[in-house]
Amino acid sequence: MDQHYTIRRLLPEEIQTALDLTWEVFLQFEAPDYSEEGVQAFRAYLDDSEKTGAMHFYGAFDGEMLVGTICIREPQHIGGFFVKGDCHRQGIGRALFDAMRADYEKQEFTVNSSPYAVEIYRRLGFEPTDTEQLVDGIRFTPMIYRR
Repeated sequence: MDQHYTIRRLLPEEIQTALDLTWEVFLQFEAPDYSEEGVQAFRAYLDDSEKTGAMHFYGAFDGEMLVGTICIREPQHIGGFFVKGDCHRQGIGRALFDAMRADYEKQEFTVNSSPYAVEIYRRLGFEPTDTEQLVDGIRFTPMIYRR
């Protein structure tokens, strides 16, 4: 990863910026694979402050600008993992994942991966636990990481 990125846990007042980045990247890379129902369900998920408030967010910064985020909820389930398109393939996602992992003794994480991200998760060491699912218009493959 290019050394000018800073990876750290986000402060409560930075969470909305992370949710905005998530929506921006979702629209660019994920939404084309989803029905309108799925897009609306994802928007509702981002707008659910009870759910997002229960997550721990990490961010990757280029100077002051947030360029990537990962969030996790109990019990060690990734609830979102997004990097700005012009920052892809620079190691930011791996750095975010590694920074988040460092805060957990048990190295076992689950995710419901979008179709776009399955190969990204595979490269991080995740394995599918089932075939692709469809719930409320959201397409995902359940995956797990164990070390």
